[in-house]
Amino acid sequence: MGNRLPNVHTVEPDLHHHGDREVGPGLVDLAVNVRAAPMPPWLERALRDSLADLARYPDESAALAAVARRHDCPEDNVLLTAGAAQAFVLVARALRPAHAVVVHPQFTEPEAALRAAGHAVHRVVLDEPFALDPRLVPEAADLVMLGNPTNPTSVAHPVSVIAALARPGRVLVVDEAFADTLWPPARSVADLGLPGTVVLRSLTKTWGLAGLRVGYALAGPDLVRRLRAVSPLWPVATPALAAIAACLSDEGMAEEQRIAAELAVHRAHLVTGLRTLPGVTVSGEPSSSFTLVRVQGAARIRLALRERGFAVRRGDTFPGLGPDWLRIAVRSPDVSDAFLAALANVLNATG
Repeated sequence: MGNRLPNVHTVEPDLHHHGDREVGPGLVDLAVNVRAAPMPPWLERALRDSLADLARYPDESAALAAVARRHDCPEDNVLLTAGAAQAFVLVARALRPAHAVVVHPQFTEPEAALRAAGHAVHRVVLDEPFALDPRLVPEAADLVMLGNPTNPTSVAHPVSVIAALARPGRVLVVDEAFADTLWPPARSVADLGLPGTVVLRSLTKTWGLAGLRVGYALAGPDLVRRLRAVSPLWPVATPALAAIAACLSDEGMAEEQRIAAELAVHRAHLVTGLRTLPGVTVSGEPSSSFTLVRVQGAARIRLALRERGFAVRRGDTFPGLGPDWLRIAVRSPDVSDAFLAALANVLNATG
């Protein structure tokens, strides 16, 4: 049983490359996994009203209560963060792992944060179609980090499989930044109450708030205290706190589920179209707001797509992938159809 892909590149990937670097003027953005839709009026109103409180230091009480209510947990189990990405830095600063493991392919910032804090990182790289096998993680690992659903693979691992990684003396960090894109909704690892787990959530994807930095961590009180001890003062700004309370309200949760159900239809439309194209392989069954495809000459194809007005995410900056991978964001069917036509044209032109 291997734990590396046969076509893994030998050049060390740029862990700080993100999809926003692919986007440019005049390009249709299929590179960033943030929902492109108008902000709902109730969220816009909450953000606008929060501006009246900017003279005061941020008060996180309402946002903390909203998260605790959403996950049916005590407020002591919640740490609000400036996006889920900030939590990776807090984990790297608060913990002193002797054997840190990052399961790839996944979002690269967890490994980048660990390395920046001086930790050695052991990579466990999953084979296509990127199903999680807990046996690949060394028993000695005292810190394990993985995504669910995973960026860039769009794979949603069963919670029971992830739970098999939890054990005494180990901190298990699960990045659930895209969990609100799943339909039907799936159980969170946080719901299991496993000791030593840290679950990270983001509100930037579904609600188009990447520029606001909105997220939180769920963990036991002891772990929350350790993370809070290395967190900056007032890490979450007042508008972001207002967004948390609004998005996790009854109105926000109902809208989140409506969006996830619609996204599932749009994703199926894109995936069906991709699978009709010769030479394009969609790995597994994508579950989130993006899909990962393998196609020979992906670097050349990506540049040709730019010439035709579409930005997609290169895959070779993710450990475990290589030059023949692209990540494509799910958009509305009309946008996907235009993209599929452009991709078909590129494939025909390049042979």
